[in-house]
Amino acid sequence: MQLFSTFENNAFLEMAISTLEKKGIKKENIFAVPLDNREEDRKIFDTIHRSDGTSLIDIGMGLATAFSVIGASIGFKLVWGPIYWGLIGASVGFILGLTIRLFMELVIKKNKRVLKGKHSEIILIVDCEETQAEIIEDILWNHFAIGVAKVK
Repeated sequence: MQLFSTFENNAFLEMAISTLEKKGIKKENIFAVPLDNREEDRKIFDTIHRSDGTSLIDIGMGLATAFSVIGASIGFKLVWGPIYWGLIGASVGFILGLTIRLFMELVIKKNKRVLKGKHSEIILIVDCEETQAEIIEDILWNHFAIGVAKVK
């Protein structure tokens, strides 16, 4: 039977390994694999295959509507008329809203796009007998494993 568990790279992992060795698990049956965590920045623009659920045009559409109404209303008194000024207002509102949203995503929410919380850094694989599985699982959970799985 094999037990798979993930840990952060800290002293609890070392303590878990030494406790397993004290319980009779041989060093040859304990295998630790370090993970490579994501280094690249997360993407802002969505593709057809991947979406993060945030919209960049929501503020732009609202401002485009508001500015087009204001532009059309003022356009009755201006030379080009209400239609042109409504379209100009909609364009300015959309570009302003898109700029505001991009600024919020790139500058203000930059830290939000970074993965937060606990990161799995090491996978610990333990080969053992089925009779030892419960004891080993308890040891791993007691030493703050992020996740544990059993495979027969």
